[in-house]
Amino acid sequence: MSTPPGVPSAPSRVPEAVHRRRWAILGVLMFSVLIVVLDHSVLNVAVKTIATPAPVGIGATQGELEWAINAYTLVFAALLFTAGLVGDRTGRKKALLFGMVVFGIGSALAAFSGSSAELIAYRAVMGIGAAFVIPATLAILMNVFEHDEQAKAIGIWAGGVGVSIALGPLTGGLLLAHFWWGSIFLVNVPVVIVGFAAMVLLIPDSRDPAPGRLDPVGVLLSIVGLVLLVYGIIRGGELASLTAPAVLLPLLGGLAVLTAFVLYEVRSDHPALDFSYFRNPVFSSAIAATALGFFAMMGVAFLSVFYLQSVRGYSALAAGLMLLPLAVAQSAFAPRARLAIRRFGARATCTAGMLMITTGLAAFALFDGSTPLWVIEVAFFVQGAGMAHVMPPVTVAVMQSLPREKAGVGSAISNTFRQVGGALGVAMLGSLLSAAYRGGIEGTLETAAGVPDGARHAAGESIEATLSVAAKLGPAGKLLVGPANDAFVLAMHLTALGAATATVVGAVVVAIYLPGRVRPGTGGPPVPGEPEERSKAGAARG
Repeated sequence: MSTPPGVPSAPSRVPEAVHRRRWAILGVLMFSVLIVVLDHSVLNVAVKTIATPAPVGIGATQGELEWAINAYTLVFAALLFTAGLVGDRTGRKKALLFGMVVFGIGSALAAFSGSSAELIAYRAVMGIGAAFVIPATLAILMNVFEHDEQAKAIGIWAGGVGVSIALGPLTGGLLLAHFWWGSIFLVNVPVVIVGFAAMVLLIPDSRDPAPGRLDPVGVLLSIVGLVLLVYGIIRGGELASLTAPAVLLPLLGGLAVLTAFVLYEVRSDHPALDFSYFRNPVFSSAIAATALGFFAMMGVAFLSVFYLQSVRGYSALAAGLMLLPLAVAQSAFAPRARLAIRRFGARATCTAGMLMITTGLAAFALFDGSTPLWVIEVAFFVQGAGMAHVMPPVTVAVMQSLPREKAGVGSAISNTFRQVGGALGVAMLGSLLSAAYRGGIEGTLETAAGVPDGARHAAGESIEATLSVAAKLGPAGKLLVGPANDAFVLAMHLTALGAATATVVGAVVVAIYLPGRVRPGTGGPPVPGEPEERSKAGAARG
């Protein structure tokens, strides 16, 4: 390919053999993202089944269910920094393959868990594997695509993440309709085997020529601090109190340890999390938008399962199908988000996306036991469309704020705050839901005939716990169903408004700090995908 007149030639940074198969590589990377992120959400639709006593489920409480979700998320988040550094040092392909193997082993073990404790432990093993997979995928992506195609590739990658999140409940519903609850984990094993083979054949290896040193002290402090904080939040929801010693001590302890983590990292010459990156307002606002978006959406995803299955009476499969509009919107809009960025700028695109998410979440504050199905579907579609216009610009902003050789670090930071945001969303919004529900149902349980004194506190923990007690009471228990549904709907309204508030804050942050529309020739950097940038890239390859 010849160099067009007047366009400077520059050497390509991607080998020609890799460039030719870049889209096939992206497809394989999407495959790995699919199972890791899908499994992050697949558990949501199964929580009602797992909460059912044996032999259908394992009788997990709401707090144990939150831990089953967050054990995966917290380990995932805490190890992302280290996993990114290991990949930068030893090779991203090796880290990716290692992560897939560990994830597959954890999935097989989780499928045959005999108790809540076992499920939580094996979900943590899966989190270890996922921590090596996700940062490696983005780092490899940044090293096989030239700068002009990175925005498009990241848009497809972000769309895949969103579709995976939405398809998790659908996949779980399909499996639960035909198999036992452990099948939602066992299905990962053959997918891991196929994906592993494709990665060996197609994906090139890359590494940072000057990798950072590992920071085991920082990793340990972050894990301990996050676990203590989340434990206190979940325990506070169970007890409907933030002042009980069992709640206050871990909360304060977690905050103290996380403070020590920040102070240690700032003073370290090889920090797991380099806080100097956050001096860049574009980088910081993009990370904040990511965390707040996932905080809100993961928290509402948790409560939506109980709304659809427990209050509305839909099966797990039907509840999963109802999330399809979220997946459709994500897959349709995320790859095209770069067009909106090119026309309106990252600031306007991302702000509009955050406000769309806010609208979709706030709609839950208007739902009740008879809301038409099409209204619920529209709310999910709006959420998906909003997230599709948030994730691509913020991911591009994070990844292009750092040098290419630091792609693993950038990916790790972005994904860490995404996972921490999601974990805190499940913990905080789940606890808010639990506390508000207990406040609404407690009076009914105290006056209900036949409810044993020792069972009243446990019955008020969640709608599933109340309905379980009601089922044991026979005909007399039917009097508890209506008040339980009403208490849950009111608690859902409060929780949805809390989630919407978080995304409003995110919208304000990106509206202030993300860059606006910058056209080529005006003194700012060119917009990704503009003709000028494409011609330069073509010249470079020529």
